[in-house]
Order: sequence, then C-alpha cells, then structure tokens
Amino acid sequence: MSEPILGITNWMHLFRWIVKLIRDEYGVDEKILIRGAQLDGGIGLTAEQLEQVLDHIAETFELTFPENTLHETVRLEDLCTLTAWMRGLLKKPDFVTPLFEERCRSLNNVPA
Repeated sequence: MSEPILGITNWMHLFRWIVKLIRDEYGVDEKILIRGAQLDGGIGLTAEQLEQVLDHIAETFELTFPENTLHETVRLEDLCTLTAWMRGLLKKPDFVTPLFEERCRSLNNVPA
C-alpha cells in the first residue's frame, strides 16, 4: 500500500481521497464533488472516466469491484461507502443488495 493511503482510517478520509483523485486527475471542481453528487452525469465524467476512477481505486486499495458497480453506486457517497465497507472501515451500506454483497465478497476479502 502506498504511503498516502496508510492514513485512511475511516470513510471520511477515503471520501477526501476519492475527491482529490477526481479533482486532480480530471480537473473536476471540488464544489460539485459533494456526498450527494450523482456519478452518472452529475460530476461531469464520462462512463469511461468513471470506470478509470474505479480502476484507480481498485488498484490503490487492492480491491476488485464487481461488474456493474457503477449501476449500484449512484452517488459519490455510495462509491466511497462501498469502498470503505470492502476495506473493513465501515458497516455494509444500506444500498448493497444481497446479490451485490455476495459478488463483492466473492471477489474480495470483505470482513464480516
């Protein structure tokens, strides 16, 4: 794990890290990168760019996101809480359906 992510100990630290990633890599104004911002169309990234964001998060945090993760995570906060849950920093988010939970757990070592 790289040094900057060692300090991520809760979902708010993770949220900040994701906001900085999107801001720095894609030039998105932080003012629109709020918790409730819609990923699809709300933050100004294309579907391909959103997939790149997922890939970067997955690589950095040694995770594998299931197919169609961007259909399950509607808001920026959803992406953050999903990642935090998969890393053991947060309880399972309410939007995670049993089928999606099973897919996440089968691809990762998600703590119970």
